[in-house]
Amino acid sequence: MHAVLTEAAEHARELPFDPVVFGVGAFVGLVAMLLITFAFRSAGTRHE
Repeated sequence: MHAVLTEAAEHARELPFDPVVFGVGAFVGLVAMLLITFAFRSAGTRHE
């Protein structure tokens, strides 16, 4: 019985993707937010 519970607990913690995919996805998302912020850098000075 203990082996069944241990095996079930191990499968419950499995990630759906490799950890590298999460890192690359976070990096791409942050770079996208940086580019969006950079695109609006002069919006305050345009409308005087």
